[in-house]
Amino acid sequence: MSRAVLDPRDTLAIHELLALYGHIIDEREWQRVEELFTPTTVYDMREFGLGVVHGAAAIRALWSSPHAAHPLAHHATNVLVSEAADGTVQVLSKGLGVGPNGRVGSVVYRDVVERTPQGWRFASRTAHLRR
Repeated sequence: MSRAVLDPRDTLAIHELLALYGHIIDEREWQRVEELFTPTTVYDMREFGLGVVHGAAAIRALWSSPHAAHPLAHHATNVLVSEAADGTVQVLSKGLGVGPNGRVGSVVYRDVVERTPQGWRFASRTAHLRR
């Protein structure tokens, strides 16, 4: 990751985007997916057996599917935000998920975020399971 410095307000807004992801998915507020993703977001959940989906509408369909096994709680930690020389804003973070059986899982997220007229959104989100 590059280490160009973003405006602190942007960095805070990006941290809040990651926090909002956890709140929206944990509360099962599927109608709010557009607060997180763009119409063209690439959401890569292959390591969870869910494939790659494109766009907020497809993510909403994936999340609301009866086959989606969501943890009860998502927690974002160790968030690093950087801007590459080409202006791409990248986010590296870790996540903890607590399942209905009390088991805890760990994931590493590699994201690209973009500023939209509505605020920061995920342009791409890839989850890598920690085993």
